[in-house]
Amino acid sequence: MHSTQHLVGDVMTGRVVALRRDATFKDIVKAVRQWKVSALPVVEQGNRVVGVVSEADLLRKEELRDVDVHADRRTRLERMSELAKADAVTAEELMTAPAVTVRVDATLAQAARIMAIAKVKRLPVVGDEDVLLGIVSRSDLLKVFERDDEDIAEEIRREIVDRLFPAPLEPVQVEVQDGVVKLSGRIRDTTLVPVATRLVRGVEGVVDVDCALMGPPRRPELDPDLAETTRRPWGAGTIT
Repeated sequence: MHSTQHLVGDVMTGRVVALRRDATFKDIVKAVRQWKVSALPVVEQGNRVVGVVSEADLLRKEELRDVDVHADRRTRLERMSELAKADAVTAEELMTAPAVTVRVDATLAQAARIMAIAKVKRLPVVGDEDVLLGIVSRSDLLKVFERDDEDIAEEIRREIVDRLFPAPLEPVQVEVQDGVVKLSGRIRDTTLVPVATRLVRGVEGVVDVDCALMGPPRRPELDPDLAETTRRPWGAGTIT
């Protein structure tokens, strides 16, 4: 079936503020505050992404300001990397490397999964050779839920209903309200109901699915109160 899934490149912000390796601590703080972002990519020659500096990296300096590392050797060993960042003065010393990035041609679902695993709010978007192309944030990934209800319904009718149920017993109705899809009608093969539900859930902008599709009507049962009769072939009789 034809896919209309948006890619990261469709929703990313193309205007990116990036840091060089030698950017100073105070310059990084100014950039974070000025651009109101929680993290900045660090690039080298050719705009290739080599790391990311986040607010958490910057806050290490304040967080560990009063830690007495000489009092507890175990604490010092466990927090060695954090303590190093507390003493950092450049982007190269502060950054987390390698950077967690996402490809420009990745789907929004793939980007959301990377964010969840890495526990980050923004991802640098890269192309070939990790060249920086943009930034995608959590709010960018939510843009698909602004999609118009009728636009969602039309895609479901065209790409799913018409292909799965070309000859339904009754027309399959597709209704969408605030992203919630309701399917109703009678179809010939009810084994396709779970397939339809799964495909509809995969349509961008769909919040939930209420599947009320039914199979063929059941044949009316004989009245159990009627007495059974024995039928004989025409012309048959009893010889006495």
